[in-house]
Amino acid sequence: MTRLLDEIPWSEPLLAPDIDPAWEAELRRRGGNGSEVDRRVAPSPWIREACLGVNTGRASEIPAHLFSVAALVTSQENACRYCYGANRAYMKNLGYSEAYIRRIETEAHLAELNGRERALVAFCRNLARSRPRPARAEFDGLVRLGYAPAAAREIALWIALGCFYNRVTILLAAPPEQGYEKWVEAKARWFALIGPLTRWQAARRRRGKPDPALSADVLGAGPYGTVLAPLARLPGARIMKDALDGAFASRVLSRATKALMFAIVARSLGCRASETEARRLLAAEGIGEAEADQALATLSFARLPADEAQLLPWVRETVHVQIARIQARTRDLAGALGAPAALEAVGVAALANATVRLAMLVE
Repeated sequence: MTRLLDEIPWSEPLLAPDIDPAWEAELRRRGGNGSEVDRRVAPSPWIREACLGVNTGRASEIPAHLFSVAALVTSQENACRYCYGANRAYMKNLGYSEAYIRRIETEAHLAELNGRERALVAFCRNLARSRPRPARAEFDGLVRLGYAPAAAREIALWIALGCFYNRVTILLAAPPEQGYEKWVEAKARWFALIGPLTRWQAARRRRGKPDPALSADVLGAGPYGTVLAPLARLPGARIMKDALDGAFASRVLSRATKALMFAIVARSLGCRASETEARRLLAAEGIGEAEADQALATLSFARLPADEAQLLPWVRETVHVQIARIQARTRDLAGALGAPAALEAVGVAALANATVRLAMLVE
C-alpha cells in the first residue's frame, strides 16, 4: 500500500558524510546543492555523478509541472522518506497547495490535471511500483492519448532515474532534508502567492541548454545498450549511459557479482530482455548458462568472493523494499563488506532496479 510521508519508517544513516572540498566546489559549479546524499556518495565517482545528474538533469519533451508530479509520485511509491519529503517541499516551493499535493498522494480526482495528464501520472506510479511492471501496451496507450513517442520514452527514463535515486537514499538511510522542509513550510503562503513566477523560472532552468544528446549508436555500445538505444536524442539518457559504464568499469566489486545482481533483479521483475543482457555479461566473465541458472535459482555462486556472495540474496530484497528490513539488512552487509564495497553495492542495486524498469521500452 502506498504510504504518506509520516507513515514511512527510517533508520539512522548507514554511512557518515564525506566532506571533500574539491567535490563540494564542483557540485556548486554544476548546480548541485551539497545535500545529505551528495556527501554520502562522494567516495564513489560513478554514483556521485549519477546522483548529481538526477538532481540537475533536464527534460526536453515533457512539461515541467508533470516532471515535478512524476518525481513526487515515484518517491511516494518507493516509500523513500528522503526523496518524498524533498519533492513534497519542492512542490510547495513552486507554489502548489497542500490540497493539490494531497490529492496526488491519495489518488483522488485530480481536477487540475486533464485526462491525458492523469494517465501519465498513473503510468508513472505503475512503473515505479512494478507489481507487475507495466507492459509495453501501457506505454503505447500514452502515445494513443496524444503523447509523442519521445515524450513517453522520456517520462519512462525519468521514472527509472527516480527509482535509482530513491533506492540509493533508502539503502543509505540518508537523513531527510528537514531544514529545507521546515523552511518551505514556514513560507508556504508566500510561495503560493509567487507560485506562477517560481514555476516559470523552474521550467526555464529545466529546459535550459542540455548536454549534447547521444545517438542510438553511442547509447547502444556498452552494458545494456539495447535498453538505452531507444533513448537516443534525450538529454537524460547520458546519465544512465555514464552510470552503467561507470558501474561495470569500477573494480570495487567483481564484474561477475554485478552482472549476477542485475540478473537477479531482472528475474524478480520478469524481464527477459534484461536477464538476457545480464547473461551476456556473465558469459564474458566465463560463467555459462548452467551456472547462471543455478545462481539465479539458489541466489548463491561459489565462484564469487565470499563477502560478495552475500549480495545475491540481499539484492532481491531491493526490488520491492520493506524499508525497516532492507535498511537493517544493508547495515549488516556494510559491517561485513566495509564502506567502499557497501556503497558500490547500493549503487549497483539501485542501478539494476532502474535499468530493468526502463527495459519495458524494448519488450
